[in-house]
Amino acid sequence: MRRLPVFFLLDCSESMIGGNLEKLKKGIQKIVTDLRRDPHALETVYISVIAFAGKAKTIVPLIDLISFYPPMLPIGGGTSLGAALRELRQQMETTLKKTTSESKGDWKPIVYLITDGRPTDKVHEEIKIWQEQYANKANFIAISLGHSADMSILHQLTETVILFNDNSQDDFAQFIKWITSSVSAHSQNINQDITSINSYSNVLSFSDAKASQYYDENCVVLVGKCSNVRQPYLIKYTLANNVTDLNHQHKYKLDGCYPVDNEYFDWSDNKNTALLVNTNQLIGAPGCPHCGNNIAFAVCNCGNLLCIDHTGDAICPWCEQQLQFNMDSPDEDFDVIRGKG
Repeated sequence: MRRLPVFFLLDCSESMIGGNLEKLKKGIQKIVTDLRRDPHALETVYISVIAFAGKAKTIVPLIDLISFYPPMLPIGGGTSLGAALRELRQQMETTLKKTTSESKGDWKPIVYLITDGRPTDKVHEEIKIWQEQYANKANFIAISLGHSADMSILHQLTETVILFNDNSQDDFAQFIKWITSSVSAHSQNINQDITSINSYSNVLSFSDAKASQYYDENCVVLVGKCSNVRQPYLIKYTLANNVTDLNHQHKYKLDGCYPVDNEYFDWSDNKNTALLVNTNQLIGAPGCPHCGNNIAFAVCNCGNLLCIDHTGDAICPWCEQQLQFNMDSPDEDFDVIRGKG
């Protein structure tokens, strides 16, 4: 039986922190569980998962539906789409069975790229290689989670760019159902249109090629470290609609403060960013999700964030500098380095 390879390229950048990553993990498992009930898919569909943040890596090599187990999705700083395309090409070269004089090879694979942001690496050369050498070898569907992805980049990759609007609690389930039905239909009829979204127009729409901002203007993600256990955390703020400061800059409200481990840095690129956000634009200040310190938004002279308790004494977990904050001084606005999304 000829295989139908399905590659998922999943954006695991820091802007996905919170519910999105968990929904994505459960969504992939739901797709596999439902496809297992389809005898055609069960015989033909093989799944691979490539995660990318600041770096890209195959976390599930091409495997049959029965053997698939949902992976833990990483989190990292950066959105290295170029690296993800490079990893995809390598997997296609090494894992796909080619047609020979003696046997038929795999069917043309389906690629689902799911992203919510703008590439932070040099992606144009990778797009050129893909278009010249691989575009006719795969059915490539790019999906933007919300309006922050760079549509012009996605349209350079493929003609099929779909916008997912997550407006209600059930919308993500509908999105996952569409992917499942498109793969299932394709496994039964290779000539089936895998991009039909007519039945899901309430959550899915074809996008135009409009470019996005240089960074994700819908959220701000900041990286801090616990001064006690020395583990990182991500503070996420989301855009407060129709709220601006005196300089007409956007304001962002606190979404949450999420504990991560040092694997975050393994998945992040190490390039410095000049992107800043002023604390005047941020509404709400969290406590530390690791140790419970009531302030997770103290800034060291080295420019990095850490947590402190009510005394204001701490050793910076980034540079080991002894610090003492005046807890009685009035709050002053300052600029802080924002994440790459």
